Amino acid sequence: MKTPGNELEALTIGRVGVDLYPEQSGVALAQVRSFAKFLGGTATNVAVAAARLGRRSAVLTKVGPDGFGDFVRTALDGFGVSSRYVRTAPDLLTPVVFCELTLPSDPPLLFYRAPIAPDLTIATDEVPWELVDSVPLLWVTGTGVSAEPSRGTHRAVLLRRARRGHTVLDLDYRPMFWPDLATARAEIGWMVDHVNVVVGNRTEAEVAVGTADPDAAADRLLARGVRLAVIKQGGDGVLVATAEERWTVPPCRVEVVCGLGAGDAFGGALIHGLLSGWDPRRIATYANAAGALVAARLACADAMPTGAEIEELLCG
Repeated sequence: MKTPGNELEALTIGRVGVDLYPEQSGVALAQVRSFAKFLGGTATNVAVAAARLGRRSAVLTKVGPDGFGDFVRTALDGFGVSSRYVRTAPDLLTPVVFCELTLPSDPPLLFYRAPIAPDLTIATDEVPWELVDSVPLLWVTGTGVSAEPSRGTHRAVLLRRARRGHTVLDLDYRPMFWPDLATARAEIGWMVDHVNVVVGNRTEAEVAVGTADPDAAADRLLARGVRLAVIKQGGDGVLVATAEERWTVPPCRVEVVCGLGAGDAFGGALIHGLLSGWDPRRIATYANAAGALVAARLACADAMPTGAEIEELLCG
């Protein structure tokens, strides 16, 4: 799939929110006195990360008819991400997420997405179907099938897409969004059979294909028609596998400030590498550096690195 210079290159679908980060680090939420507001949500952050690297991206998501929803649209436009497909759920509130900076590598999160998040109410009549057919890269997440009607919409999108172009699944497993593990395993597992690129960590791989062993997980993903499997292993690096070859890319060593957003930066860089036609090892190396840069910063969308910053870390 090729696209003219003024058309979108990547469409992400899924979670959006407003992240509230403590301005006092290292204390529990009960002791925090003030917060700073940032754009957040996995699919949204990935679209921002791709745009920061020069890609024309958009996110299909949903907000409430409130000031935070206005903030989401304004922030996306400011980051160079099209807000055209940000829908509105008239009776729901834009989600907010509070972060506690007591564990920098894996900060506890408190999600306010009740009774249901707007992004989980995306219906089939809100999908830009011509774009699903034509966009070079489509990005979906496991969270997107955690509830209806979003689950049915995601299934319809993937069936329509039929693994064309780059059809990427970010496993994105968060237990608090699911009624139980068995449901998550079944629904995310269904998605695996309808995409051609899968990215996730060891825990997410175990949910999707039943094993946390990176090589075994890659084998199972490839056997089900995935052409590129990317298993993130934290301090052990990243395994990237195709049917022909596989490599483990070593980690970039940084002082972690906040681990949130690192995986989304990785995702945006993965999008950039796929659209650039790079070989898998180069993609994983580049994406790994992007994730490391964000882990050394506070915030998600605002912290996404530029190509120059990634190249500087790689060269260094």
